[in-house]
Amino acid sequence: MVQIILVLILAYLLGSIPSGLIIGKAFYKTDIRQHGSGNLGGTNTFRTLGVKAGIAVTLADILKGTLAASLPYLFHVDINPLLAGGLAVIGHTYPIFAGFRGGKAVATSGGVLLLCAPFMFITVLVVFFLGLYITKYVSLSSMIAGLCAVIYAIIIWNVPLLIAVSLLASFVIYRHRANIKRIINKTEPKIKWL
Repeated sequence: MVQIILVLILAYLLGSIPSGLIIGKAFYKTDIRQHGSGNLGGTNTFRTLGVKAGIAVTLADILKGTLAASLPYLFHVDINPLLAGGLAVIGHTYPIFAGFRGGKAVATSGGVLLLCAPFMFITVLVVFFLGLYITKYVSLSSMIAGLCAVIYAIIIWNVPLLIAVSLLASFVIYRHRANIKRIINKTEPKIKWL
């Protein structure tokens, strides 16, 4: 029981590593929380620091989810990797190492899927970029990708996965509530590189 608790705490702490803050301060002398949307995720990093930093932060955030979900296997504890991954998502969104102000849970959620449901991850990634190509909204594409994950889990009828992705998708949509208002008001920034 103690080992299970330790693994879950470690999963949260892994998720709490503020990739955007670390890369921003270490390489650009910039706290990205003071720019753009104020979030620590990949999207705000792209907008604030550019493509190289954005890619680095996004990959690091994905890796956090994948690594956290793998902890039950690494430590040989009998808990669902989706649970450990979910705690990393919470850590990413409310990081103890960055004043509980983090990202919007998209990349880290993707990292959890990469380990637990790789084919779903690939499908969701394709849907994300297709949505991005059509709408030019990162936020809307992220929410569409989350809903796609739920539909995918229903089709293959994996109940634990369905519960997990439903919670993750709901969380992603909740974290994007301000973006939804901006999309409705047509004030949400669009990407220009795709």
